[in-house]
Amino acid sequence: MDPKPREQKARAQFSTKVAPPLVSDSPFALLLRQMQGAGTLMATTDGRWAVVSSTLTALVAGAIAWMAVGMMPVNHPLVAPGRSSLPYALFMKLIRASEPQGVADNADNANPNPGVENRTVTLDAGDTLAGMLEDLGISAQDANAVLSALGKDFNPRALKAGQSFDLTYSVATIDATGGAPQPRTTTVMVNHKPVVVPLDAVGEDDNSGATEENSQAISRLLSLHFSPSIEQEITVTRTTEGGYSAEVEKKELQMHRHRAGGTIDSSLYLAAMQAGIPGDVVIDMIHMFSYKVDFQRDLHPGDKFEVYYDYYYTPEGQPAKYGAISYAMMTLGGKQIPMYRFQADPNEPAEYFDTKGESAKGMLMKTPVDGARISSGFGSRFHPILGYTRMHKGVDFAVPTGTPVMAAGAGTIQFMGRASGYGNFVKINHGNGYATDYGHLSRFAPGMRQGARVRQGQVFAYSGMSGMATGPHLHYEILIKGTQVNPLTVKMAQGRLLIGKLLRAFQEKRLEVDNLVATTALEAKVADNATDLRQAKAK
Repeated sequence: MDPKPREQKARAQFSTKVAPPLVSDSPFALLLRQMQGAGTLMATTDGRWAVVSSTLTALVAGAIAWMAVGMMPVNHPLVAPGRSSLPYALFMKLIRASEPQGVADNADNANPNPGVENRTVTLDAGDTLAGMLEDLGISAQDANAVLSALGKDFNPRALKAGQSFDLTYSVATIDATGGAPQPRTTTVMVNHKPVVVPLDAVGEDDNSGATEENSQAISRLLSLHFSPSIEQEITVTRTTEGGYSAEVEKKELQMHRHRAGGTIDSSLYLAAMQAGIPGDVVIDMIHMFSYKVDFQRDLHPGDKFEVYYDYYYTPEGQPAKYGAISYAMMTLGGKQIPMYRFQADPNEPAEYFDTKGESAKGMLMKTPVDGARISSGFGSRFHPILGYTRMHKGVDFAVPTGTPVMAAGAGTIQFMGRASGYGNFVKINHGNGYATDYGHLSRFAPGMRQGARVRQGQVFAYSGMSGMATGPHLHYEILIKGTQVNPLTVKMAQGRLLIGKLLRAFQEKRLEVDNLVATTALEAKVADNATDLRQAKAK
């Protein structure tokens, strides 16, 4: 028998009986396969990095879990004697060490005075200073003490809605650390800085309301600062005695004289704005010339104006308040119309006079509303509501509803009420046969009534569109002995004329002003065009 078949048969039997255990799921076989897989994984660069990354992640997760378990309260210790969980201080140190360096520094320096806060608040309409402070958490006792301190130099009732206040206050806290009792302290202002002092130094028996700061969860007002006007600042501070004291600082304003002017392209108001003249000066100048100049018909492009006025500034150079116009001149069509300020009677307001000593004020104003545009003149016209042509016996000024209407001259209100197509209507008797009518009013000014006396320029009503009107406007009539005349062309009697000693005094004042104007440079432009109602800066 050939030995080869026997050898092949033996090999087949061996493979049948021995080979199956090698491919079974025995622990030894599994270990061999894992070692073979690990060897294959470690044979590549990506595989080695994956193993390293997974190992580091597992170590970090295990460390965090160990520290977290160490922070848990241990009711039934399972650690061996002599061992303890991770201390809290060490845990927080490790956490802070893992944060960026700037974060910890910013947290430590966020508030140099812990427990002291600053805040800016605004007084609402109808609210009081004491009520506002109490709403913020200040005790009623402290709020009343602040009012008492203010009352010596300032009347709190003079405060208006919108007034802002800068507050510095301390917030009382309760020690919850479980450690030793904290010393009893309070905070006061020393040299305008919050300082924590022992409560014993203030005194427990005073009536200031000083209490232990660590026992009350309310705010302790340390200081209050506000500026009721640009030239005044008031600061109320808490003293070391536990009360409050008020300090009033008045800024010494400096007067500067300005000479400004320009060329009129569209209107005097816009031209003055572009020249940098303050708005209150512009309005005063318009009133000054309103008796001599018809701003709708007399002004043309190329006409010029000039004004010499005083303005007050703070020591920092900020505009504070308007003084007065000493001199102004308009050049219309080559004709100069100068006006000078002069107070003839020390008991009466100053007036403006021309070079001859004639008052700028006429008997009646040509335009009894500011910023008016003539929408319909005097004469025959087609009535927009009635639908036919009839006589229009006045002048219509297109102005928004609610525009103040001024008395064209001094006189007595002869009629005030409803008058058919005129709507709300007022007639003023100026004497000597002169009267003025005002129609389509929206309402009358408080205190006005039939029979009341009004002075020239006094606001007695407001424009509207009552009665037969297609839009808001003022209907204005001038009557002479009961007959309507054209307000734009009628020759009005002028105001007072200076004579004798008053005229000589005025001429001396006029020459003095002329010399000042001649030596002052003309500010053709004192501010940026982009600034609305811009204020001239102190030179």
